[in-house]
Amino acid sequence: MQTALEKALALLLSGDKELGNILLVTAKTSVSSSLIALLLGAPLGIWLGACRSRWKQVLVILDRTLMGMPPVVCGLLLYLLFSGVGPFGRYKLLFTVPIMVLAQVLLITPLVVGNLETYVSGIAQPVRETALGLGLGRGRTFLLLANECVYPIFSTYLLAFARAIAEVGAVSMVGGAIAWKTNVMTTAIMQYTNRGNFSLGIALGLILMTLSLAVNIAVSLLQRRLSR
Repeated sequence: MQTALEKALALLLSGDKELGNILLVTAKTSVSSSLIALLLGAPLGIWLGACRSRWKQVLVILDRTLMGMPPVVCGLLLYLLFSGVGPFGRYKLLFTVPIMVLAQVLLITPLVVGNLETYVSGIAQPVRETALGLGLGRGRTFLLLANECVYPIFSTYLLAFARAIAEVGAVSMVGGAIAWKTNVMTTAIMQYTNRGNFSLGIALGLILMTLSLAVNIAVSLLQRRLSR
């Protein structure tokens, strides 16, 4: 174990090309998917939190269900849709970075919606009353709500990014964990550990844990700022 740890630290300091490629693909996939999920989920979450429709509870339950969707189920669905015999097979996206991004977007967007819906539900009524007193229409009321959600939006994005960077089930199914092409940190850790290459697996694990720690510190600071 000590020897593997020493080799892992040596790899981190040596600028290993394979390690660099894995980090690049991971960053490209996770940043893209978390940003797209935020752009899609933030407006939906704010709208759902402020919604007074009788269907709101149904939509909230649906979102909570999607939040708990197993990644392998998402991966299987996309695999069937984009495989050679699937309806979207002609696009040849299987085993590429774009379909990995798509898989993560499907998994992360419900999380973004759920987080913001929970927050907005607690502030929607007073904001709505303020907007009514100012004579604001629906569009400006929505913008006022969005302005009140600045810190929650940032913390939600960080959580979405952390969820994306730690995902393994769906990306391994649709990406195939192909070396120098679609291998990300989580799939590489499993791959190299199974091969007995513990040094590279530990190096990737150290990086992953460091990123997770940094994200959690940032979320904690934002939550502290929000509670003031």
